[in-house]
Amino acid sequence: MSDRKPYKSDLSNERWALIEPVITAWKAKHPSVSGHQGNYEMREIINAILYQSRTGCQWDYLPHDLPPPGAVKYYFYKWRDDGTDQTIHELLRCSVRERAGRLEDPSLVVLDTQSMHAAVNVPAATTGRDAAKKVPGRKRGLAVDVLGLVVAVVVLAANAHENEAGTALLDEVAVRAPSVAKALVDQGFKQKVVQHGRTLGVDVEIVERNPQDVGFVPQPIRWRVEQTLGTLILHRRLVRDYESRPASSASRVYWAETERVTRRLTGTTATSWRTPADPGDRACGELVRAAQ
Repeated sequence: MSDRKPYKSDLSNERWALIEPVITAWKAKHPSVSGHQGNYEMREIINAILYQSRTGCQWDYLPHDLPPPGAVKYYFYKWRDDGTDQTIHELLRCSVRERAGRLEDPSLVVLDTQSMHAAVNVPAATTGRDAAKKVPGRKRGLAVDVLGLVVAVVVLAANAHENEAGTALLDEVAVRAPSVAKALVDQGFKQKVVQHGRTLGVDVEIVERNPQDVGFVPQPIRWRVEQTLGTLILHRRLVRDYESRPASSASRVYWAETERVTRRLTGTTATSWRTPADPGDRACGELVRAAQ
């Protein structure tokens, strides 16, 4: 790593050690035709991706002491297209589960979606308006395990029905974690998702809300996906969808989760956006950071 002053989003030596083997193997499989090794350290490339994820800055606003935007873009898109971003995340997810005394692959997942406003550069063909939530943009769907770890991500236009998101997520889950036998969903998902689950050997249960509940009431197990969606928003690049392609939006989620899981494996926490003003806020901040 260079001698520059570190940013709070930078990988520590311990966190980089968790990712380095995958990147080293990738580099070995993709040698330069000319034999050139490249001008930039791979650790710095990932530091730039994580910096952008955390701060939400545009490509051209990356700090000058990080690799130039062109180089960072090259690797971000390359790793998006060949699945390296997902490979890194998947290995880390399995490590967390093993440390928790669980099997590498889960038997149960929780599905949910989140509608986001889209930036002006996002093509209209990949966006829509969520009529229920009154949000124009895209819809992010997640499948997480009981530890809140992401198993699958899909990104659709916001006007896509929950059924479309649910079936797409189940298809992804079937590929990434064929051990999954049960999925929990909320009442926004309908019987079409239940029926699709049957074709994949997954029992989809629609968890009904207690009609006597007022406001947001966490539901057993299902609250894990709500927590994960909440912690993703700590990454400002995910507060709004800035990506031209849905695949890039999904990749942003995997990198944000990689950042969170490496901290979880090394016992480190990330700073919040703000300094809590009173003891109650500080307690809330500690809960958020613990979830990271």
